[in-house]
Amino acid sequence: MKIALFSDIHANLPALEAFFNDVDTRQPDAIYCLGDLVGYNIWPNEVIREIRKRRIPAIAGNYDFGIGRAIDDCGCAYKTDAEKANGAVSISFTNQIVEEKERQYLRTLPAHLKIEFQLNNDRLNLLLVHGSPRKINEYLFEDRDEKSLLRIMQDADADIMCFGHTHKPYHRILPAVPGEGPHYRHAINIGSVGKPKDGDPRGGYVLLHLNEHSSVLDKDAAQVEFIRFTYDVEKAAQAVENSPLPDAYAESLRRGV
Repeated sequence: MKIALFSDIHANLPALEAFFNDVDTRQPDAIYCLGDLVGYNIWPNEVIREIRKRRIPAIAGNYDFGIGRAIDDCGCAYKTDAEKANGAVSISFTNQIVEEKERQYLRTLPAHLKIEFQLNNDRLNLLLVHGSPRKINEYLFEDRDEKSLLRIMQDADADIMCFGHTHKPYHRILPAVPGEGPHYRHAINIGSVGKPKDGDPRGGYVLLHLNEHSSVLDKDAAQVEFIRFTYDVEKAAQAVENSPLPDAYAESLRRGV
C-alpha cells in the first residue's frame, strides 16, 4: 500500500496545485491531509475548496482550529515580538477573508485519525496528528529526546505516527521501551506543502509504503519516501506582497525558512 500524506499548505494555492499534479503521477492508494490549510497567504477559501472537491480526509491544524472558531489566536509559538506582530496581522486577515462555509468545514475537522492494519498476527496502528497526540500545536522536532517521543507514541498506541506543524521533514525509527519486547515505532514528520522551513523552498510531502509483511517486529516495516516538488514560488510570494500580509512571509517562501 502506498499512502500519500501532506500538511501545512497555509493558503498557498500555487503550491497545492503543483502538489496535486505531482501526487497524481504517483497514484497512491490513499491520501490524507494533516492540517493547517489556511494562514499566511491569500487563498484560504480556494485551498479548502480543493481539498473538499477531492474528498480528501483531513484533520485540523492549529491554524485551522483558530480560524474555524473565528478567534485571533493560531496557537503559534512565535519567538520574537516582530514575529508575533506579523502573526497577528496574518490571523486577522485570514479571519476577514474566510467565507462561512469554509469556516464551518474547518471547525468540524477531527483532531486525529487512527488507521489500524492487521497484516500479520499483530496490529499495526497508523496515527495521523498535526502537532502531537497530546496537543494540536506541540512541536515535535527531530532532536526530541528519544524517551519522550517513545512515551508519546506508546501512550497514543501508535506504531507509525505521522505529523506536521514544524515544516521540517524527518523520519526516526524508535526501539522498544524497556519491558515491551521487540517493537519498532516510526515517527515521521511529513514536511510542508506550502511553507517549508528546512531551507528548501520546494513543497514537500511523504509517500508511506506498507506491504503484507509490515510488522512492529520489523525495523524496516515502514518505508518512507520524502518527495519534493517545484511550484511557482514567485507567484505565491508576490501575492503576499500585494496583500495586507507582512512582506516577511514572501521572503520566507523564497528562502524556504
